[in-house]
Amino acid sequence: MESTQRSLAKAISWRIIATVITALIAYAMTGEMTFAAQIGLADTCLKFFVYVGHERLWNRISFGREKQQPEYYI
Repeated sequence: MESTQRSLAKAISWRIIATVITALIAYAMTGEMTFAAQIGLADTCLKFFVYVGHERLWNRISFGREKQQPEYYI
């Protein structure tokens, strides 16, 4: 299970990448840098919290995880 701190770090790094992509698409479509930055910021604020919640939810689901066998020491 991942720690909350790791989930937050992953969310921050991904949001930086995704914000730049969103802002570039908005700029390409509108030609307005300020508007593109506003869209990127709004997108980041909302999706950051959604992503963290999504990660924490998946940490509670056992689907696709391999069970660890206890280690025995001799």
